[in-house]
Amino acid sequence: MRRIQAKEFLQESRIALLLDVRSPAEYNHAHIPGAVSFPLFTDEERKVVGTTYKRVSREAAIKTGLDYFGPKMRGMVESVEQLIVERWPQAAAKTNNEQQSTKVYVYCWRGGMRSGAVAWLLNLYGFNVTVLAGGYKAFRNLVLKSFEQPYALKVLGGYTGSGKTELLHQLKEQGESVVDLEGLASHKGSAFGNINMPPQPTQEMFENLLSCELQDLSCKQSGKERADEPEDITPNFIWLEDESQRIGSVNIPHALWQTMRQSPLYFVDVPFEERLKHIVEEYSQCDKEKLAAAIERIKKRLGGLEAKTAAQLLEEGKIEDCFAILLRYYDKQYSKGLHGRENLPSLLTKIECETVSVENTTNLLRPQQTV
Repeated sequence: MRRIQAKEFLQESRIALLLDVRSPAEYNHAHIPGAVSFPLFTDEERKVVGTTYKRVSREAAIKTGLDYFGPKMRGMVESVEQLIVERWPQAAAKTNNEQQSTKVYVYCWRGGMRSGAVAWLLNLYGFNVTVLAGGYKAFRNLVLKSFEQPYALKVLGGYTGSGKTELLHQLKEQGESVVDLEGLASHKGSAFGNINMPPQPTQEMFENLLSCELQDLSCKQSGKERADEPEDITPNFIWLEDESQRIGSVNIPHALWQTMRQSPLYFVDVPFEERLKHIVEEYSQCDKEKLAAAIERIKKRLGGLEAKTAAQLLEEGKIEDCFAILLRYYDKQYSKGLHGRENLPSLLTKIECETVSVENTTNLLRPQQTV
């Protein structure tokens, strides 16, 4: 059994079984991306152990923890064996000794007793166990620090309906480094952004996902095996979509958002009517009640009369007329944010497009990517 620091732990655990032995509530709030929930204690058991620690003593808390841990030992070992077989079916064909040597990575909150207990058990049985030194807390420190790095970014901008998300996906398919902020946030950024999307992650989980994406891309670009210090980041660019700092209920970390605001901006300029057609195609099949609720959420900003008219048009099935009102509103909002950016003339490159065409626009964008 060994203990290693967070950067090395993250790099190695990507291709192995990663176990989060904190309580289910801790895991559900946020965890290291890719980790499997493997709690040593239930939420209630953790509460009892913690209370005993505070009110009685450390020794009494450990004994209480052992009461819970003891009956679970065999089941935990067998669960790890099953997880390995499910992830790597070929492991089932190996001998017991070979199977037991499969690497397992473990972490708890501080890298203390919970991860130590599970690591001891799995190591005793024969697994090759690595523990995260400092636990999840050390990982979080790494996450927060990562947003201060001077990433070389290219920001894809454009009014609503320009097909920016589709463009990012196309750029990624063509081998470009891309971070899909809206995909990580499970939200498309507007008042309508949660429609037909899965629940949003917590702010903490969003930061974890975003940091790991950025660090992985930096490692791939540099050709090195693990994330390096800020000064070692190569000048290769990472594409992101131009966003306000808030995406639904989560926020882009301020340091990263500031870097985005100071990065080259490639504005995809598509005519209003073409964008309107694209938006209608995207939202025309959505639940009308959800669309109406979204209009209600922006009623004050949209204006009472405009909101009432949009809602009435929606009710009458005049989707295009309804979204024409909404699109003009979002154009004004985006334009305000765009022109409030410092050094805009030196950062902005306009990409004129006649239609919302992913293929054609991608071809226009790629020649702009000289370093």
